[in-house]
Amino acid sequence: MERLGGPGAGLVIALENLFPPLPSEVILPLAGFTASQGTFSVQGAIAWTTAGSVVGALLLYTLGAVFGRERLRAVWGRLPLVNLEDLDRTEAWFSRHGKKAVFFGRMVPIFRSLISIPAGVERMPVGIFTLLTLSGSLIWNTIFVLAGYTLGENWHVVEEYAGVLQLVVIGAVVLGVAWFVVSRVRTLRARRSEV
Repeated sequence: MERLGGPGAGLVIALENLFPPLPSEVILPLAGFTASQGTFSVQGAIAWTTAGSVVGALLLYTLGAVFGRERLRAVWGRLPLVNLEDLDRTEAWFSRHGKKAVFFGRMVPIFRSLISIPAGVERMPVGIFTLLTLSGSLIWNTIFVLAGYTLGENWHVVEEYAGVLQLVVIGAVVLGVAWFVVSRVRTLRARRSEV
């Protein structure tokens, strides 16, 4: 960011979308701190990081669109413990709530990147996807860039609080997956015992 300025911040955020282990909750406050040092403006930090978010999301959207629904169904059908009815329900849910999922998903750790793929698979209109991604990312990025800008040398404090949010999301996902696996195994055992 110090060498490339705002475009460097945008590039790092675009990469964060493609490689979720790079946490935006660390990168964005650092961009705010760098802006507070005069390397670039805070408005530039927000604009460039939001542009990076949109570019990264569009790349994942394209990946989902290229992979396509039929390939997804073929792969899904081979996975253990799931069936095509699960995918049908997921697709129906995305049809009803996809816009909200894309907008709010941009503000949830882990899902920030992943939500772009089903949007591409389901062929959400690219203009709507881009607008929702831009809006959600602008809110998320502004909060974290301003936090880093305001805290200055103490920008890393944001990471501690954001880390708690990330742990909550990860915990909820783990519990959800565990619940799904346990209930699915019970259902399969019940069916086998009836036969």
